[in-house]
Amino acid sequence: MPANPLLGVLFHWIGGFASASFYVPYKRIRRWSWEVYWLVGGVFSWIVAPWVFAALRTEHLLAVLSNTPASTLVWCWFWGVMWGFGGLTFGLTMRYLGMSLGMAMVLGLTMVIGTLGPPLFRGALPALASTPSGLITFIGIAFALLGVGIVARAGRRKELETRLRPDANAAIAEFDFKKGVIVALFSGAMSSCFAFGLDAGAPIRAASLEAGTSPLSQGLPVLCVVLAGGFTTNVIWCIVLMMRNKSAGQLFRPARSTSDSEPTGTLLIRNYVLSALGGTLWYFQFFFYTMGESQMGRFGFSSWTLHMASIIIFATLWGFALKEWFNTAALTRRLVWLGVATLVGSTIVIGIGNYLGVAR
Repeated sequence: MPANPLLGVLFHWIGGFASASFYVPYKRIRRWSWEVYWLVGGVFSWIVAPWVFAALRTEHLLAVLSNTPASTLVWCWFWGVMWGFGGLTFGLTMRYLGMSLGMAMVLGLTMVIGTLGPPLFRGALPALASTPSGLITFIGIAFALLGVGIVARAGRRKELETRLRPDANAAIAEFDFKKGVIVALFSGAMSSCFAFGLDAGAPIRAASLEAGTSPLSQGLPVLCVVLAGGFTTNVIWCIVLMMRNKSAGQLFRPARSTSDSEPTGTLLIRNYVLSALGGTLWYFQFFFYTMGESQMGRFGFSSWTLHMASIIIFATLWGFALKEWFNTAALTRRLVWLGVATLVGSTIVIGIGNYLGVAR
């Protein structure tokens, strides 16, 4: 089946919607600490869903992975571990810089490194940029970065307006620019490692295709390995928090509450179901990512930009749906819509660049 970059953009949009939506079920979980529902949901995100969908949609999954060189598996797992550190430190960036500035720095850095890093590492970037289709693709990536900046600026205005503080730093209780920048640089660099893990899995994709797997599903076995690395980092940290906060018992009995009279058994089942739903939604971002990447032709590296841009687009739309922008000024709302429009436009430009590259 020939590559279809415009279809790939659609898949990336679906993946971005899944990523932007996964926390909605988590918001309905009650009387569980963060580390408890993050671990339960993570089991579905990083272990259950990857293996179930890879088993259902690929051919000879275990044989493909068992015949893969150990060095490939180790590198995929390693980049997954590094990516896990990026996710764990993401919250610290929000604490020190605030939501808008923190997200702009982390997502912008992740977008740049995750997009340009793999082809630069392979020495393929100059050749890709020298073609008209490659130039259009890079223009789209630049527009995506511009869109991130515009949305971040709107988010900063929103923080100041909703907290009614004239001093920008006072709006963030623990504002520390120096610490924030250091943590943001670390988080952004580590978060981009997922793209390196997917790139390292090229031999697995090739083996999966040879085994008869559809091109759309060739990347699913790679996710099994990369996400196992992410699971390693996150499960260790969640266990540390459970020991520190003595919250492991919540897995069997939710924390006590004087204002919540729902039967423990019913609440426990609901929490597990919501965690499974949220975790599976989270996985779908990369389920559709691999499908989108398979359609991008020789400019598959641009998939990371499409992925990050789509997440920001739909996360912002969720913000409007949940009335997070309700009390902001008209100028702020126009600014965020301009950012969203710029991001949507960037994904279209990237799709056109990829399409021209395939058509050559």
